[in-house]
Amino acid sequence: MNGKFITFEGIDGSGKSTQLKMLADLLRRQGLDIVVTREPGGTALGRALRAAFLETSETVSPLAELLAFAADRAQHVECLIKPSLDEGKIVISDRYADATFAYQGAGRGFPEEKVLQVIDLATGGLKPGLTLFFDIEVDEAIRRMATRDEVYAKRNRMDNETTDFYRRVRASYLGIASREPERFKIIDGAGNVELIHRDVVDIVTDFLG
Repeated sequence: MNGKFITFEGIDGSGKSTQLKMLADLLRRQGLDIVVTREPGGTALGRALRAAFLETSETVSPLAELLAFAADRAQHVECLIKPSLDEGKIVISDRYADATFAYQGAGRGFPEEKVLQVIDLATGGLKPGLTLFFDIEVDEAIRRMATRDEVYAKRNRMDNETTDFYRRVRASYLGIASREPERFKIIDGAGNVELIHRDVVDIVTDFLG
C-alpha cells in the first residue's frame, strides 16, 4: 500500500471531528489526494448500520453492538480504506479500531482478548500509521455534549452514557497511548481550537514527510 492512514480518536465532545475537518480542508488546499471517512458509517452499508444501532430506541445487546461495529469496519476496510491506500491516497478516518477497544472493550466490559480477536478479524490486521487522540476531562466533554445538544437536537445512544462509562473509555485510550507512543499521539483537546489545529498540522506534516 502506497497511501497513508490516519485516524482521529477521542471521547464524545473532545472536538476531534472539528479538528479533522480543519485538517482535511488544509490538506485539500495543499493539493493532496485525501479521503475523509468515519466509523461507523463510512460506506453505504455502514450508514445503514449506524442508523440501526446508534439511532434506535430499542435496547441494544452489547454483543450485538460489538459485532455490528465489526461488520461496519470489515466493509469499510475492504471497500474503501484498502482500495484508497492502494491508490496512494491519504485516508483520514473519524474513529477506527481503537474506538472499539475503548468503547466496547473498556466501556462495555468485554474481555480485551475477545475484543482484539474481533478487531483483527474485521481489519485483517490493518492499522493506521498515525492516530491522534484528543484528550479532554470527562466532565468537560459532557458539558460540551449538553451544549451541542441544545444546538443540534438529534442525539444518539452514546449521548446517554454515564460519566463512569466515559471515564473507562478515556482511561482505555490513555492506556493505548502508553503502549504505542510512536503511533498514538495525545493532543490536549481542551484548549483553543486554532492552537490545537496548529499542533495537529505539525504532527501530521511530520508523519507525511
